[in-house]
Amino acid sequence: MIPLPPREVAPGAVHVPGWLGLDEQRALVESCRAWAKGPVPIRHTVLPGGGVMSVRTVCLGWHWQPYRYTRTADDVNGRPVAAFPEWMAEMGRRALAATLPDLAAGYAPDTALINFYDDQARMGMHQDKDERSDAPVVSLSVGDACLFRFGNTRTRGRPYTDIRLESGDLFVFGGPSRFAYHGVPKVYPGTADPALGLRGRLNVTMRVTGL
Repeated sequence: MIPLPPREVAPGAVHVPGWLGLDEQRALVESCRAWAKGPVPIRHTVLPGGGVMSVRTVCLGWHWQPYRYTRTADDVNGRPVAAFPEWMAEMGRRALAATLPDLAAGYAPDTALINFYDDQARMGMHQDKDERSDAPVVSLSVGDACLFRFGNTRTRGRPYTDIRLESGDLFVFGGPSRFAYHGVPKVYPGTADPALGLRGRLNVTMRVTGL
């Protein structure tokens, strides 16, 4: 299958279908499985109001809990999270070079949030704004396809664009789209390549905390 060309969804927001090859996807799945075991295990995040997120999350570099970053997972087991690997930072720089080259120089992500979606998991419209940096967010999808909703910087509602993200897709948002609302209203079960050995969807987002 010939990959589709990159698409600018909004100024500073670029979708690259099929950016990760199957071997890179498999390697990412295996790494995520190891991180999910600890030192801070994957968990359903509890929100300040008592709600529980349907996705399960594990963090690298810094631990995210609503709505701050810490070095230790005080809401889980109090341990420091796994280190953010340099190979992932290099992957982030490669992603920016392919999408927003003007913002690629000096890009140094220091944390990643890894979200796992089962058949029932969803993500409401939200902004990634707990970072003290406006550096771009690099997002990688592996496993089942999903409906990704990318909106505007002012409201959770319209206007927004719905995009089907497939396994291996790259989505980058920075510049004027850095603080756009976005979410995942739906996952399409059973759409992953069986060769991945993964049921569900992994989403890896790299960020610069500015901390």
